[in-house]
Formats: sequence, structure tokens, C-alpha cells
Amino acid sequence: MRTIDLDSLEIFRTVVSEGGVIRAAGKLNRVQSNVTTRIRQLEERLGQKLFLRQGRSLALAPAGRKLLPYADRLLRLAEEAEGEMRSEVPAGTFRLGSLESTAGSRLPPVLSRYHKLYPGVVVELVSGTTGALLKRLEAFDVEAAFVSQPFSSAGFETMAAFEEELVLITARSVASVTRPGDLAGATLIAFAQGCSYRRLLEQWLGKGGVLPARSLEFSSYQAMIACVAAGTGFAIVPLSVLKALRATADVRQHALPARVRTNRTHLVWRGTPSVALARLIEMLGQG
Repeated sequence: MRTIDLDSLEIFRTVVSEGGVIRAAGKLNRVQSNVTTRIRQLEERLGQKLFLRQGRSLALAPAGRKLLPYADRLLRLAEEAEGEMRSEVPAGTFRLGSLESTAGSRLPPVLSRYHKLYPGVVVELVSGTTGALLKRLEAFDVEAAFVSQPFSSAGFETMAAFEEELVLITARSVASVTRPGDLAGATLIAFAQGCSYRRLLEQWLGKGGVLPARSLEFSSYQAMIACVAAGTGFAIVPLSVLKALRATADVRQHALPARVRTNRTHLVWRGTPSVALARLIEMLGQG
């Protein structure tokens, strides 16, 4: 049975990244007709249109969007396989997902050490919520990701990586929060749906019969903490993030119940890890 060849996938991916056949042909050092023919042959092989023409430019068709992450993964694996045959030292691109909190407070020393040990690896860090990162992992858009509890591990390999202490934060003018009822009528400041920490907080509030008066969604902890400090509402954050941002004095911290307060960040991946990922797993296992 014939399979898709890597050259065709490389041509396809280059047309996508360059935004058209002309620039792709120049980058690949091929004539335009050759690039056009190879794309047409790939479309015939798959029985799907991969591109839609919009004026003088090309846009990915739905089938093209579906193929792109697979092309990225197959080409990365081919690059890795070739490198592995030549050397046991990992090299190439390693696309890694991470919670923003982990990226800001836990990963800098880890990635710094990793870079010193394996300078041939280019780490591309992608941040997002646990839900968003798991979707990227399922789509092969990232090779592994740091996510937080709770999450479904079905189909994934997992490794406990970091322990986090979560705290509830409010403006310093708020004297005390000991139960969900103390937050009745207040505004929840959080990441978008899919954030594990937000889910834990909402579950705690729900058990106390409290629904936030409204929610404000942000994409960074800096913005969330600044908004809380200004008196807009409350949020849940890892204590390590408050310390990393030197913001412990800007807000008031309130202890959460043990079942909410203690959380663990996991590294998750699918199938047999690549050489680059295997080295990261070894490093995390060494502490």
C-alpha cells in the first residue's frame, strides 16, 4: 500500500508557512510548476482539496487544516529519526505545552538546564489552560504538556512533575474569607473555561451554594493579580506565581480547604516519547 511521502508533506507545509506557491517554490528551490503538481498529486492521493484560492493568495481548506498537524508531527519524527541514527544526543524542534503558571514559575530553571545539556534542541513553548493543552496534544500540535489536576488521563502517559499550593486572593481591604458565602456577590477573575484551577474554585463555591455575580476572563496572571489588587474581585492562583511576580504584598491571601489548596502539575504525552521528550522526563525524574 502506498503512503504519503515526506517530500510531499514538506512541500505542503512550506506552501502553508509561506502563504503561497511562489514563495514556497523559492524557499524550496523548486520551479513553481513542480510545487503545484506535487500539491495536486497530494490532493488526488487524499481525495480532498487542501487549499482554497482567495484572490491571489491561498487559504487552508478544512482538509488542509486537518492534515497540517500530522504533517508537522511526521516531519519532526523523520528529522528526529535521522538525528537519532547519527547521534544519541537529541536535536531539532521540541514543541512543549505548559500552563502559564508553570511556564512562569517552574520551567525557567528546568529549561535553562535542558538547554545547557542539549543545545541542539529548539524548545517551542505553547501556553494555555489544561483543557486547551489537552486538545493540542490530541491534535499532535504539541508533543507533551504540563497540565494540572483535575484532568482526564485516558489515552495519555502521565508523570507527576510539580506540587502547587493554591491560594484565594482578594484586595487587601477584604478582611477574611473562610467560606464560599463570604464571596457572595463578588466577581470571579479567572482564565477562560478549561482552567483546572478555576474549576476547583467553582466546585468549592458551588458546594457552598454560591455563584459569582459575574466573571472577568484574562489571559495572564499579571493582569488577573493587578485587577484583584485594584478591588475588582477575587481569584485563585498558585502561591509560586505570586512569589515569582513579587506580588504577595499587593493582595490578601486566604487559605482554601486542603482538597482545593493542594494541587499537582503533571507532564502528559502520547505513546513512546521522542528522544527530546525522554531527556526531559529523565531530568524531571532526577528532581
